[in-house]
Amino acid sequence: METHELNNRPAAPAPASEIDSVKLQMTIQQLKDNQNLPFALLGGAAAALVGAVLWAVVTAVTNWQIGFMAVGVGFLVGLAVRKLGQGVSISFGVIGAVFSLAGCVLGNYLANCSIIAAQQNMSILDVLKQVDFKIAVDIMVQVFHPMDALFYVIAIYYGYKYSFKTLALEKPKAA
Repeated sequence: METHELNNRPAAPAPASEIDSVKLQMTIQQLKDNQNLPFALLGGAAAALVGAVLWAVVTAVTNWQIGFMAVGVGFLVGLAVRKLGQGVSISFGVIGAVFSLAGCVLGNYLANCSIIAAQQNMSILDVLKQVDFKIAVDIMVQVFHPMDALFYVIAIYYGYKYSFKTLALEKPKAA
C-alpha cells in the first residue's frame, strides 16, 4: 500500500500583503491637496456654455430640436470639471451636476431661440436682444416636454458621475 506524505506538498503562497494604511492615507491626502475648486468651477461653466452653444448650432443646422443633446452637455461638463478640478470629493460632483443642469437649460433655450430666428427670418442675436426674462420663461414652459426632464436627469447624472475621480481599491486575490 502506498502512503502519501502531506508534508511534501509545496507551501501555499503567502497571502498578499495588506494595504499599507500610512501609504494609503498619504496618497489620499496628496490627491486632496491637488484638487482645484476654482478651476473646476471655471471648467464647468465653460463646458456648460460650449455645450449649450453646440446644442443651439446643431438645432439651427438641422432645424430639429434634439433633446438628447442634453446628455452630451452633462458628459462634457463632467469631463471638464474632472480634468481641470482634479477633484476626488463629492463637492466636485455637485459642481458638475449644477453646471450640467445650467448648460441644459441654456442649450434648450438657445435652441428654441434659433428655431424662432429661423421662423422669423432673423438672426439668433436679434431674437436674444428682444427676449426678456419673462418671455424666455414663457418660451421654455410652452415648449417643455416630459422627455426633456428625462434627458436633463441623465445629463445631471453624467455631470455628477464624471466630475471627480473615484478611488478603487482592489482586494487581494484569494490563493
